[in-house]
Amino acid sequence: MKRMLRAALAGVAAASVAVAAALVTAQEAQAASLVRVTSFGTNPSNLNMYVYVPDRVAAKPALLVAMHYCTGSASAVANGQFKDYETAADQYGFIIVFPEATRSGQCFDVYSAQALKRGGGSDPVGIMSMVDYAKSHYNVDPARVFATGTSSGAMMTNVMLADYPDVFAGGSAFMGVPATCFATTGGSTWNSQCSGGQISKTAQQWGDAARAMDPGYTGAYPRMQVWHGTTDTTLNYNNFGEEIKQWTNLSGVGQTPAQTDTPRSGWTRTGYGNNGLQPPVEGISVAGVGHSLPTSGMIAYAVAFLGLDNPGGGSTSSPSQSPTPSSPPAGGSCTATITPGTVWADRYNTSVTVTGSDNWTVVIAITSPQKVSTTWSGAFSWSGGGYTMSVKPNGSGNTFGFTTMTNGNTSARPRVTSCTTG
Repeated sequence: MKRMLRAALAGVAAASVAVAAALVTAQEAQAASLVRVTSFGTNPSNLNMYVYVPDRVAAKPALLVAMHYCTGSASAVANGQFKDYETAADQYGFIIVFPEATRSGQCFDVYSAQALKRGGGSDPVGIMSMVDYAKSHYNVDPARVFATGTSSGAMMTNVMLADYPDVFAGGSAFMGVPATCFATTGGSTWNSQCSGGQISKTAQQWGDAARAMDPGYTGAYPRMQVWHGTTDTTLNYNNFGEEIKQWTNLSGVGQTPAQTDTPRSGWTRTGYGNNGLQPPVEGISVAGVGHSLPTSGMIAYAVAFLGLDNPGGGSTSSPSQSPTPSSPPAGGSCTATITPGTVWADRYNTSVTVTGSDNWTVVIAITSPQKVSTTWSGAFSWSGGGYTMSVKPNGSGNTFGFTTMTNGNTSARPRVTSCTTG
């Protein structure tokens, strides 16, 4: 029975194409390919570590830990369901670490007492060694470490963010369960009550269970995005609501959505805590879909929620379009040069460089229905219903940037309307 259940966890993902990863040391690793790191630190459960480093890495890149389903592998998920993460890494310059479970069934340990305690042992300790290795070898921004996973990997995403809330800034879990839901006793690796959606707790109870995993922590918890298909019978859809209870409680926000929309047919997206594009908690329910997520287009929404489409400290990538300088207004002494990128999925990045003054204000117009989702390296304010941005320096230099959602208009690009000084 356990073997059948584990096979079911693979779902549609079992059809993903698996390719052999080059077995080389980190020092021999080549960019833009999945490579194995053979020595990365404490590893009590004998996990394998693979890393994807794009050809052009951001100056201070984000790090994404991407975890596979039961019966899966790093190469299977990297070249299958999570291939779009690699495409995004190529564009935005972030690093991806793919942990790989090696125990029978290739499920991650989300059930043992060791795994459900910070520093307790088992898989989470090995994964943290991978995070520390990546931080030290790739100049990773410690404030931009994220986790994602599907099925068993989604369950581990919940566990990692609860075990190490000070390490991870956010997560995106496809078909998971709340942290501690899968806990077992007597050495069992399967919790049929949890998988069947029969465990229901209050938001406070779920939050307390997660807080007990790292009892000394008193800071803010990571942002969390959860996905689930309504007809999932392997990890029952009821777990979707239980995850939302847990993470809204940990984030200190209400369980009533601050916003609800339908970004695609059959999807219902709810945001908790605020009505922004990156709320503390986001849930996306997919009607009529079983244990087969993510499907086409979903990774783009995960990338945007996590903020991986923000190069952060700057990128070595060449601009995808020629810069378009603004015309300085009469009497002004600054110029804003705008470089909008090409559309990836439903979003694109724009960078702006100001010359001629260190005390400037740049006004930028956005074409409706496009909307800005993420900003960096500037002090931003909005007017005109959110379609006009006024940007001032925030002490981080004369370059700033932002990410824009196309919302169906893929041809328009932002325009600099003025650059003034003083």
